[in-house]
Amino acid sequence: MGGEVSDGGKNYRDLVAWQKAMELVVEVYRTTKSFPVDEKFGLTSQLQRAVVSVAANIAEAQGRFGEREFVNFLSIAHGSLRETETHIQIAFRLGYITNDQQDTLLDHASSVGRLINGLANSLRTP
Repeated sequence: MGGEVSDGGKNYRDLVAWQKAMELVVEVYRTTKSFPVDEKFGLTSQLQRAVVSVAANIAEAQGRFGEREFVNFLSIAHGSLRETETHIQIAFRLGYITNDQQDTLLDHASSVGRLINGLANSLRTP
């Protein structure tokens, strides 16, 4: 079992995946400030909830005691990340963000995805 599973010695704030997910949350919130007001309860809300779910599920994973539970919550975080990426692409297609903004957000999301996968893989390795 990898050393990242909650053993009392580690905290979710120590996980690079969580730190980078939190940076993505801030980027998304800053970006969605410019979305049309009529999207407040639509795409804006969905995108914000999805990106928050990424960081929250990484934190919740760290709070679990078993390897299986930890990996399960990382899987949920990864699913929320894919939802976030989809919402970003929708925002671009609707003209709410520029191509550069889309690229920046998707690059950051991809980095978070690699970190989540790496963390999950480290737990699966004996």
